[in-house]
Amino acid sequence: MALKRIMVTGGAGFIGSALVRHIIGNTGDAVVVVDKLTYAGNLASLAPVADSDRFAFEQVDICQRGELERVFARWQPDCVMHLAAESHVDRSIDGPAAFIETNIVGTYTLLEAARGYWSALPEPRRAAFRFHHISTDEVYGDLHDAEDFFTETTPYAPSSPYSASKASSDHLVRAWLRTYGLPTLVTNCSNNYGPYHFPEKLIPLMILNALAGKPLPVYGNGQQVRDWLFVEDHARALYLVATRGAPGETYNIGGHNEKTNLAVVETLCQLLESMVPDKPAGVAHYRDLITFVADRPGHDRRYAIDAGKIERELGWRPQETFDSGIRKTVAWYLANEAWWKQVLDGSYQGERLGLKR
Repeated sequence: MALKRIMVTGGAGFIGSALVRHIIGNTGDAVVVVDKLTYAGNLASLAPVADSDRFAFEQVDICQRGELERVFARWQPDCVMHLAAESHVDRSIDGPAAFIETNIVGTYTLLEAARGYWSALPEPRRAAFRFHHISTDEVYGDLHDAEDFFTETTPYAPSSPYSASKASSDHLVRAWLRTYGLPTLVTNCSNNYGPYHFPEKLIPLMILNALAGKPLPVYGNGQQVRDWLFVEDHARALYLVATRGAPGETYNIGGHNEKTNLAVVETLCQLLESMVPDKPAGVAHYRDLITFVADRPGHDRRYAIDAGKIERELGWRPQETFDSGIRKTVAWYLANEAWWKQVLDGSYQGERLGLKR
C-alpha cells in the first residue's frame, strides 16, 4: 500500500506526541492516536498536527478490550506503535498498582485485540502488519563497569516497580510473537528529553524551578549516569524501526550522551545564566539553587546504551549532540510559557482542542 495508517497508543504523551508530529510532518502516513488522557497526556502537545486530514484521536484506555476492538475495526491500522504506559519511577514507588494495570494488563489487552484484528486481515495486509512495542533501557537494571553498555542481549534485571512492569510487557510482546506469530518488534531507549516534556521529569523540572527561583532537587550526590536522547531523534528511530525493522528483532536506541544528573543540572544553570540573565529576586546564580536531597530507593547507578545495531542495520544515528539538544530544549521552554503554565496549573486537563474522533 502506498500509504500506511499507524495506531499510536499513548500518542498524547511526551514521546508519543513527538512521534505523531514526526509522522504527520515528515511522511505521507496517517495516524490515529489512542490515549486515555491521564495526567501525562496533553492534547496541546498534538496541536501542531491536530488540523491534518491524516490525524485522528480516540480517547480510549488500553485496558478496555471492547473499545480497542472498535478502534481497530474503524481505523484499520497497518501498524501499532505502543507507547501507552505509566513511566515515572517515583510514582511507581509510591503507587505501583497503576503500573501493573497499564503496563502489564494494558499491554496484554492490546496484544489480544491486535491479534484478533491481525488474524482476520487478508493477505498481503496480514503479512505487512507490525506491532511495535516501545520500552526502556531501565529493564536491564544498572551498569557497574564504566566500560559496559546495554546491548539487545543484556539480561533483564529491573530495579523499580516501573522497570519491572515494562520488563513484563516486553516479555509478553515476545511471547505473542513466539506463540501466535504476531509480527512484533521491541525497542529499548535511553532517557529522552526535549520539547513538551512533562514538568515532573528532571530537565523540565529544573528549568521551571530555576525560572521561579525554587530549589533544584538532586538525588543523593547527583553522580547517577544516564544516556540522554533528544526526543525528536528518538521519533525518527521509532518510525524507522516500525517501517523497516525485522519482526522479532529488538533495537536499542541511545543518544551517545552519558552525563551525570548533576552535570545535566549544572549545564542547565549555565545556559539559563546566558539566556535568562534577569533572575528571580534573591538569586545571584542559578547554580546556588541546587539542593541535594535523600536518594531514591533502588536508584540505578548508570545506564548506557550500545546503539550499534540500529546504526548498522537501519542506518540511524542521533542528529543532536547533548549540547545542541539541551540548548534547543531550554529555548523551547522559554518560548512556550503558555504550554507549561497550563500543565503547572492543571488547566491542560480540561482542554480537548476539538480533536477529531
